[in-house]
Parts: sequence; structure tokens; C-alpha cells
Amino acid sequence: MSDRLSVLVAARDEEDRIGGTVAALRAHFPEAAIVVADDGSRDRTAAAAEAAGAHVIRLRRRGKGQALTMAERQLEPGPLLLCDADLVGDVRRLAESDADLTIAVFSAREGGGFGLAKRAARSLIRLRCGLAPREPLSGQRRLSTRARAVAFPAAMGFGVETRMTIDAVRAGLEVEELELELEHRPTGRDLRGFAHRGRQLVELVLACGPQAVNHRGLRLPLVGSVIGLAVPSVLPVAAIGLADDLWSGPERGFRAHLGSGATTGTLKLVGIPLYALARTRSLSGALLVGLAANAVNQLDTRPGRALKAFGFGTLLAGGVPKRALAVAVLLAPYDLKEMAMLGDAGSNALGAVLGFSSVERLTGFGRWSAIGALGLLTFAGERRSLGAVIETTSVLRDIDRLGRIA
Repeated sequence: MSDRLSVLVAARDEEDRIGGTVAALRAHFPEAAIVVADDGSRDRTAAAAEAAGAHVIRLRRRGKGQALTMAERQLEPGPLLLCDADLVGDVRRLAESDADLTIAVFSAREGGGFGLAKRAARSLIRLRCGLAPREPLSGQRRLSTRARAVAFPAAMGFGVETRMTIDAVRAGLEVEELELELEHRPTGRDLRGFAHRGRQLVELVLACGPQAVNHRGLRLPLVGSVIGLAVPSVLPVAAIGLADDLWSGPERGFRAHLGSGATTGTLKLVGIPLYALARTRSLSGALLVGLAANAVNQLDTRPGRALKAFGFGTLLAGGVPKRALAVAVLLAPYDLKEMAMLGDAGSNALGAVLGFSSVERLTGFGRWSAIGALGLLTFAGERRSLGAVIETTSVLRDIDRLGRIA
């Protein structure tokens, strides 16, 4: 394990400031690896950072948390110093700290707003782990090797620091704050500044809620439960799915869950049909809802895939409740852009919406035909990944990749 310090700076459109920041860091840490994660800048940020002597990792615009995550995995092991791109000041004392997570506190008050975001972050941290830091949003942080393993992959966007502190405290790591004479560019009290703080508040709340890691290894907020809130008839299904999101094991598929005994997957296999049976008072209704929920859930392995399946299913079912469709449309860009995930809560709830809508419209032979088709789909998914089928079928693959980040 290397003891060499790595310094990581996330930057977007910081052409005027990044050169000075990198030059100061190189002067203060001549033996360290100075790396800039360029988060899709539209100006010459990357060129300015390279000219100042940093190694630059060029990324698509994804937000601060994801930029840090994608860059961090390319660094060598060891302690890590995180800095903002517009930092002015000496952080050598921060890098010398022996705590697992050390957070820089600005000796002079910084910020051009009313402190709402800072108070919100402090309250969320206290609520989740009991700590009430002076500077919950500081981007100047030193992480030990242990803290680095706990903190990454980092939370999305501007919630990265808040969730990092929560994770460190809950993991039993030593967290301390260190007051330093530092400066950075404050966000102003103008339209742009208030828009920034509004987004920051949203991302703070999302960062403190349920999280999951997607196929790229990025940590994203799980937002699928909102479908259950919008459509109360599937709220119990969303709750069962959320339990699987939070506490599931490595088991996948009917056989794996049944063979493992009492798991959250088993809860889904039993609980969703039982709830559907209670609502529809019909065995065929219970089967249809349970199989529909499982089918959409099986497809939720890539961004947008479950929502596209829901859209196709809506056409086959002859319509769904307007609120369900509205929520699906609103969530689609966030899912496709990998800013959020449906999770089992969302995919099972969407499938249940399709199931209940089909129960209302189908009777007799039509209903049993739908059950048979979904049963075959489930059986096929047990034998071979439905995702693999999509990826190897050109038409399905092209539809599947529409709107998704490459």
C-alpha cells in the first residue's frame, strides 16, 4: 500500500482559477500526484490545468460527486486530499492530519447566501449520524486510506461532502475539523447563485437518502419510491422493493432466492402476489400483478430500460393511471443520464401498475394469455439474462440505447 499523497481537484469551467490552484498545490506538495477531474468544462480548464502541471482526467459532465468517483478510481492507493478548483490558501496542515477524515474550516466566513444550504447539510448530518460539523460543505478534505475506501464511490453531485461525512462517522472512523486561513469564490445573491443553491439543496437531500451503485460503479440516489407515493395502490409493492434495495444479498432469480431461505428477494416473491391477491381477490389477478412486477424488475439492469419496458407495457395494457405515467416521464431523463436509479422499489412498482391495469381490462382467456406470456418471459430470464438477449438483438439494442449515456 502506497503512502504517497494524491491530490484530487474537481473542476468545471474554472479556466481563470485552476492554474493558480494547481500551481499552489504543486508548490506545497512537490512529491504528490496532482490530478484534476475536468467535469465536462466548456472552456480551457483542462488545458490551463495541464499547463500548470496537473494530470487531467477529462470526463463527460456528470456533476462533482461522479467526477470525483471516476477520477479517484484511476489514482494510486494511499491517502487522498480533495480540494476545490478555486481554492486560495495553504492546506499543508490539512494533509498532515492523522485523523481518518479531516475537514478544513475557513477561519473567515465565506459564502454570499443566507446559509440555508449549510444549515440544511448540518441538520442532515446530525440526523443521520449524530455529528454537527461547523463546516459540513467544505470541499477541502484529507482522507486516510480507510476513509477513502468508505467514501468512494461518492454520492452524486453537491451532496458528496455531506454523505462522505455521514459514511465516515457511521463506519466508526475518526472525523475532525481543522481551522485554516483559506479563501474561495463565494456564490452570489443573484439568480444564478440562488439556482445553484436550490440544486445544492435537492442534491443534499438525495445524498442522505437510499443509495445504490449502478453498473458503472457510480453511487446514485434511489428515487423509485416516489412512484408508490404518486400511486398509493402500489405503495406496498414499492415498500417491499425498497426493502430489497436496502438489505438484499447477492441472490438473483427465483431459484437463488428460494434456495437461500428468508431473504428480501423471497419477501418480494411472496409479498407482492399476496398483496395483489388481497386487492384483486383473484388468483389470476395475483399471478398477473406478481409476474408483471417481476418482469419490469428483471429489465432494470441498465439506465432507462425498465422505463422503456413500462412505456411499451402501457400500450399493451391500454393505458395506466395518469399519475404513474407522469412520474415515469419525469424520472426518465434522470434515469437515462445516470443521475438517479429506480431500484427495485421503482421497477416493481411500475410493473405492479401495469399488472393492476391489465387486471382491470383483461378477463378469461385474455388474462391467462398475459399470464402465460409473462411466465415464459420469467422462465427465459431464469435461463439467460434478458439484458444479454437485448444486447445481442440489434433492434432491441438500438431501442435500449436511445437517450442513454454511451
